[in-house]
Amino acid sequence: SGLVQNCLKRCISSTEIGNQKASAQVDSTSSDQEMEAVRPANTQSTTMMDIGTRSIFDSDNDMFREHVRRFMRDKLYPLQAEFEKTGEPTREIWEAMGELGLLGVSTPAEVGGIGGTFKDEAIVCEEMSYAMCSSPALAVHSTIVMPYLTHYGTKEQQDRYIPEMTAGKCVGSIGMTEPDAGSDLQGIRTSAKRDGSDWIINGSKIYITNGWLTDLCVVVAKTKPDAKRAAHGVSLFLVDSNTPGFHKGRKLQKLGLKGQDTAELFFEDVRVPESALLGRENAGFYQLMEQLPQERLIIGVHSAAHCEAMFEETRNWVRERKAFGRHVSDLQTVQHKLAELKTSIAVCRAFIDQCTELHNEGRLCGEMASMAKYWATDLENKVAGDCLQLHGGWGFMWETNIAKSYASARVQTIYGGTNEIMKELIARNIVKK
Repeated sequence: SGLVQNCLKRCISSTEIGNQKASAQVDSTSSDQEMEAVRPANTQSTTMMDIGTRSIFDSDNDMFREHVRRFMRDKLYPLQAEFEKTGEPTREIWEAMGELGLLGVSTPAEVGGIGGTFKDEAIVCEEMSYAMCSSPALAVHSTIVMPYLTHYGTKEQQDRYIPEMTAGKCVGSIGMTEPDAGSDLQGIRTSAKRDGSDWIINGSKIYITNGWLTDLCVVVAKTKPDAKRAAHGVSLFLVDSNTPGFHKGRKLQKLGLKGQDTAELFFEDVRVPESALLGRENAGFYQLMEQLPQERLIIGVHSAAHCEAMFEETRNWVRERKAFGRHVSDLQTVQHKLAELKTSIAVCRAFIDQCTELHNEGRLCGEMASMAKYWATDLENKVAGDCLQLHGGWGFMWETNIAKSYASARVQTIYGGTNEIMKELIARNIVKK
């Protein structure tokens, strides 16, 4: 645990160290430093998952990635089958990830997080995809829910929740989607009405990731039903799962991501204090819009890494599998398909890394985040289909990684805003006058 924390601390301070080196450096540069400065693209390496590639990272990031990779492959991957059977991860694995410093990675240390960068957060998410692990839903907890507390929470709210979330002792979820409101967040019906100094919440949410195990849910509710525009009457609330009137419905049976606990949530006269309001009253819609670009980018990060993992899994398979008296990889049609796949993935990787770099510097716009989400998730579905085809009948067996990947990829184009909505958002800047 301490070793991983130290690796991350080194990663956080790498920029400062680099500046110190630069000021003390003489004109001549050593060959080792030159090699560090010029990192190969991952498409130039033995596999697309090799550590030490991609110019947006450095050796400190590599050290952190090595430890994350070891945990994901050796500890988390063997548990995936169990999580699929039960439809949920264990509390113990959440806490184990917390002990290793893998939760709240980019949440500032001063509010109770690890204090890393978005690049560090991306490393954790990429390694989950590289290890073919989909449970627990770490990105929802760390990359999507925790930033709301970081950006809009009071000190009291931050002190109460963030350290526990970083430790994996408090599992976070966000209640946006409703039976009649998906991508159209302005159509939500869940309401919060004032009652003295308290708020009374009524309504329901559906398809909530981490919903079954959630300890804290960021609930999106209407607080001004007579607002001229629906966006002007929405607020966010922090609701503890043990609050009277907060009920968890059944765990939902899904096509993929079977190891994640996805549930219905019901709120029946749930009374919360004024201190449960997250951010400003009636400003919830704009808070959601501010945080959705990171949510969409992290989906793209997962998808790009998943593409690379599926490609490498398939390359290994066709090299070993024999048909017509020779390896499947010797067939020209298979070789051409692999060439198409690698090229498409390489192009996607370049754009996702550019977006990651921009977001790490606070310069990513919503339009590019929508592009990243739409393009990478569309590609993920294409890669999953092509790779399953190359596996033949074996790829149709649920026990294989490629079958699970094929099923789980399907939802990527739906949540976080459907890809059709992403195109609408991208088009606005294209045609506006």
